[in-house]
Amino acid sequence: MREALHWQKSTFSDGGDGNTCVEVATAAGSIRLRESDDPTTEIATAPTALSHLLQALKGPRR
Repeated sequence: MREALHWQKSTFSDGGDGNTCVEVATAAGSIRLRESDDPTTEIATAPTALSHLLQALKGPRR
């Protein structure tokens, strides 16, 4: 049986009809990501890997 996940939307989500946001959930030591307009497709990553990606996307701190 698959574990039920608690999906959270970004506070930056517009909340309108477009469903244009990324949702995040945690499960068994991994982080799951999905788009709200295609909730059947998920990707899983390790917390450290996601942290490195987000830091790279933000760029150097000034």
